[in-house]
Amino acid sequence: QVRLVESGGGLVQAGGSLRLSCAASGGTISTRVMAWFRQAPGKERELVASIAWSGSSTLYLDSVKGRFTISRDNAKNTVYLQMNSLKPEDTAVYSCAATRVGVATRGSEYDYWGQGTQVTVSS
Repeated sequence: QVRLVESGGGLVQAGGSLRLSCAASGGTISTRVMAWFRQAPGKERELVASIAWSGSSTLYLDSVKGRFTISRDNAKNTVYLQMNSLKPEDTAVYSCAATRVGVATRGSEYDYWGQGTQVTVSS
């Protein structure tokens, strides 16, 4: 059973940066696609970014392209989300997730989830 724990969220002013981390335990994530999802109040959960097990392929939500970068360190069993030029509309609970599905864009395709970390961007 893989356990995922996010950290790094917080309150930041618009234009600022945050780096989220997702540490896995209880199993390896090295063979899994990893992703970051977010959900704002009253809105549906959306895929922010995903990364292949090797790190060679990434996918981003259009609204975060050029501002967010997903990366992974399989030796540390950790996935990161570097968020730059943050906007108030990025405010949400960010959760990391893991799957064995090769191309997974829906939350239902992910097997393991973290508890989430709050990101709040003030204007």
